[in-house]
Amino acid sequence: MRVIETADRKAMGEWVAAHAAADLRAAIDDHGAARLIIATGSSQFEVLDALSRRDDVDWSVVTGFHLDEYIGVPDDHPASFCRYLRERFVSKLPLCAFHFLSGQGDPKETIRRVGAELTVAPIDVALVGIGENGHLAFNDPPADFESEDPYLIVELDELCRTQQVGEGWFPDLAAVPTNAISMSIRQILKTKKIYCSVPDHRKADAVRATLEDPISPMVPAGILREHPDTILIIDREAASKLGPEARQQVESL
Repeated sequence: MRVIETADRKAMGEWVAAHAAADLRAAIDDHGAARLIIATGSSQFEVLDALSRRDDVDWSVVTGFHLDEYIGVPDDHPASFCRYLRERFVSKLPLCAFHFLSGQGDPKETIRRVGAELTVAPIDVALVGIGENGHLAFNDPPADFESEDPYLIVELDELCRTQQVGEGWFPDLAAVPTNAISMSIRQILKTKKIYCSVPDHRKADAVRATLEDPISPMVPAGILREHPDTILIIDREAASKLGPEARQQVESL
């Protein structure tokens, strides 16, 4: 895993967008199209804003996939990731297609339908983040490292749900759903290139655990260290609790 430290969130977003755009162009040059996984949450604000402004990608041949979604949340709810993606990315670009995970309806049918589209061809680029509890997508600890299913129905732990309240998506813990659809760990790792963007001091413990703790289901994001082409992009605040050995891995921009 390559680790990049940027000065702040804006620099992080611009750096990830520039490099992800280059990867998408390379995929298009190689096989005429590109396939992209997109995360949501506050860590992706600057990334998606910068990427949506890139005019050096032929977006008409790019197909996007949704990483995770709450079960039972209407698509127009303020916390809906479907709404988030439409407003912050999909509506701004002439994509070939985008496959949403609706929180309404039968979740088993949703993961069957979108999973079939996801696995029809390799994924070129994934944009992901890390939760305060170290989760990857909505794979909270202890995460399932074995399932080959493209999407899973998962239970959200209290730390994950508390984070959603802290970020302002829900008014209180009781309002946060207890279950979600999440892309599986093994499916995420099948992506050719992964950009994992993690800003802010509140993620510092998770970043330290991801880089320093033993790789295990208790620190789900740590599995990214086994991927052949992952870049972890952190800002100075997120890097603040790294020990000397992990610090040596970090490239400062």
